[in-house]
Amino acid sequence: MVLENVSLKRSLGLWAIVGLGLGYMTPTIVFDTFGIVSEETNGVVPLAYLTALVVMLFTAISYGKMVKVFPSAGSAYTYTKETMSPHLGFLVGWAALLDYILLPMVNALIIRIYMVSVFPNVPAWIWVVVYVAIVTAINVWSMGKTSSLNSILVVFEVVLIGAFIVLAFIKLSQGMGQGTIFTAEPLFHSNIHLGHILTGATVVCFSFIGFDAVTMYAEEAKDQKTLPRAIMLTVFIGGAIFFVCGYFAQALFPDVSNFKVTDDTLPEIGLYVGGTLFKLIFLAGAFAATVASGLASHASVSRLLYVMGRNGVLPKKLFGYVHPKFRTPAFNVILVGVVSLLAIAPSLELISSFINFGALIAFTFVNLSVIAHFVFRQKRYKTGKDIFAYIVMPLLGAGLTGILWYNLQADALIGGIVWVVIGFIYLLFQTKFFKVKITDFDFDEAERTTTL
Repeated sequence: MVLENVSLKRSLGLWAIVGLGLGYMTPTIVFDTFGIVSEETNGVVPLAYLTALVVMLFTAISYGKMVKVFPSAGSAYTYTKETMSPHLGFLVGWAALLDYILLPMVNALIIRIYMVSVFPNVPAWIWVVVYVAIVTAINVWSMGKTSSLNSILVVFEVVLIGAFIVLAFIKLSQGMGQGTIFTAEPLFHSNIHLGHILTGATVVCFSFIGFDAVTMYAEEAKDQKTLPRAIMLTVFIGGAIFFVCGYFAQALFPDVSNFKVTDDTLPEIGLYVGGTLFKLIFLAGAFAATVASGLASHASVSRLLYVMGRNGVLPKKLFGYVHPKFRTPAFNVILVGVVSLLAIAPSLELISSFINFGALIAFTFVNLSVIAHFVFRQKRYKTGKDIFAYIVMPLLGAGLTGILWYNLQADALIGGIVWVVIGFIYLLFQTKFFKVKITDFDFDEAERTTTL
């Protein structure tokens, strides 16, 4: 790893940043999780996305406020640490770390399902091992991504989604599914309950993870003032894509009885809507997007672990190690690869729920940090406008996020709590029972200039 004493180049405009956010979100994920969410909600997938979108909008507004205050560090743990407590910030960061570690595994799991759908006679574990080995090797050797490459992938995804909508129009007009383009069934019918909708919204929150990553480009934006707009646009555009695709998919498939595999329905949706050729094209686009996301997430968490190791939060000899030839955090890359191999067995629903545990905690504390900073520190509560902006809005965001957090799967909730307890024990060890300060592991400006 080479440290450069120069700041990052401010080369990203508004739409480039939005494109990066959408690329991280991977819009085609709506088709991967469709079967899971349709079962959870009793057939109202778009309503689950609409519910999640409302929750995410409140949190996005809070992110927009906090990124103005801390333009060089865009993360929930930084906001919590700076506005509440370093120790609480560490625990929020530790919970969020669960997302980063498991996200590469999700990509490996989705690739496994894609490949099994095309080559059903090949053992599933082989695809996981091959994919993880390739991604790990690339990251050990060197891996870079550019805004332009990301934009190409996002455009490719959007074109495929547009093709799906056109084919859905044709199929619905021919009598498939609901047999009509305009129907209220995907949004409301007699067999739905609020609990089902909230459970589904909790699952689809996984689809929105990535809009918060927009804040990480604060030092690369041509104008930092565009960050709040970029966050909101990413959530709105991503949410609109999820809602529209969810609507047409639900209209075409009122229930999951037609699917052989409900854990990832993208391959079969492509087959039923456009035939074998479209299925392969659909898979190719989703495959490319998933691999790109896998490379990026693998590299990101490896870098985060390196910074934590270099700063002493994790054992420095291992996590702070840099390969002398490739100048990459090789140990961390390999460790993430080993964790990703666990994708051989778990379901997408379970792993996404684990990821949502950390994400929802992070989102909750971003909302609370708005109150801590603007109300308790800056005393911004003397006008009705301030009360609405800095108390009512973030409280609604935190409350709604908390409701989704409460509706997580029991396994994910228990596993997430165990993870936080481990983090708390580690915090006690690091601080010698709070007698010393916790080591900082933020991405400060110097660390952002690091090249792998």
